Amino acid sequence: MIPFTSRRRWLIASAAVFALGARVVGQQDIVVKGDAKAVVPIALSGFTGEVDKTLRFDLEVAGFIVVDAAKARFELVGTNNGQIEATLNDAGKHALFARAYPGGTPRVQAHTLADDVVQAAIPGQKGIARTKIAFKLDVGQRNEKGETVSEVFLADYDGANPFQLTQDNSIVRSPAWQPGHRVLYYSSFRLGRSCIYSHDLSSGARASVAGFNGMNDGAAVSPDGSQIAMILSKSGSPDVWVTQSDGSSPRQLTTTREDEASPCWSPDGRTICFSSRADGATRLYTVDAAGGPMKPLNTGGLRGVTEPDWSPDGTMIAFTKMGGGQNFDIHVLWVKTGETRKIGEGEDPSWAPNSRTLAVVRRKGGTRRLSLLDVPTGGVKDSASFSGSCSQPSWAR
Repeated sequence: MIPFTSRRRWLIASAAVFALGARVVGQQDIVVKGDAKAVVPIALSGFTGEVDKTLRFDLEVAGFIVVDAAKARFELVGTNNGQIEATLNDAGKHALFARAYPGGTPRVQAHTLADDVVQAAIPGQKGIARTKIAFKLDVGQRNEKGETVSEVFLADYDGANPFQLTQDNSIVRSPAWQPGHRVLYYSSFRLGRSCIYSHDLSSGARASVAGFNGMNDGAAVSPDGSQIAMILSKSGSPDVWVTQSDGSSPRQLTTTREDEASPCWSPDGRTICFSSRADGATRLYTVDAAGGPMKPLNTGGLRGVTEPDWSPDGTMIAFTKMGGGQNFDIHVLWVKTGETRKIGEGEDPSWAPNSRTLAVVRRKGGTRRLSLLDVPTGGVKDSASFSGSCSQPSWAR
């Protein structure tokens, strides 16, 4: 566990600084090539050590593939002797930019350069190398109640610099960021029953948001940060409710006898998507955030689907398709066309701010680890792994 004093110092520090709170076992670079038309070939030269490794990881996650200069559409040339200095050229050897990156650690400099390359080479795409992910981690111990202890952790998007946010010595669930703020919502059983909390990372203040009788889980913050969708069973069964950001003024949106779960918001804040067993099999539904009937979402006839997450640009909904045993797949629904496609293996999808990359959980050898899935190509790269099983990632936006 991290001492409280260290935890306090981190919480009031800059967003770029993360204290080490979990043992990183290793990072395995895996690229599964998909649609070749969606891959951007780039050549790298002049970079060494940690900078070279970080750049390769960042660019491959963003949809690039590192190739020889003769096959490249772009060439990134530079040095990292004390600070990074880099020039990005196109295939005609025209410089798109030439910049120096003073200050910060080599990793931070490399992440910043990678984001600049993405912005210059792929118009309209956001760089994600400096973003953060929150997730649940089973820490490998049991408390006095015999429960397997899990805590909320934060890390760089690639799994580096993990930090343990909670020290509840209990069960936590469903971390979710408030868009545009350094605030997390999550559920914890620290008081012996599930309650939803808000946690301000700048001040360290934690407040109870929902502690009704029964289930309080699945908090999802609206795009403008003013409301929370959540699953409450205060009326008898797990239904979708909406409250203000502090938990006040609860409004019930669904009234089924079956279980609802995993609410998420459309980017315009008007619609909530969730899973339900209202017709027996688990399917996806939508409901107007202001109230109204729940409507089944066409997912190409797929049943046993759950864990929806709406892309920030509004064009796609990612979800988990449950199979037999421990088999889970990630599918994406294109909202406008209704096309549904399997993207890869995994569960618990969470969109990056670029609406291209998904954080997912993949099961390996009895443990679960975080991976980054590039939707256009199907490329997968494992993030750093930890001494415990990860689940329920939430990408900061």
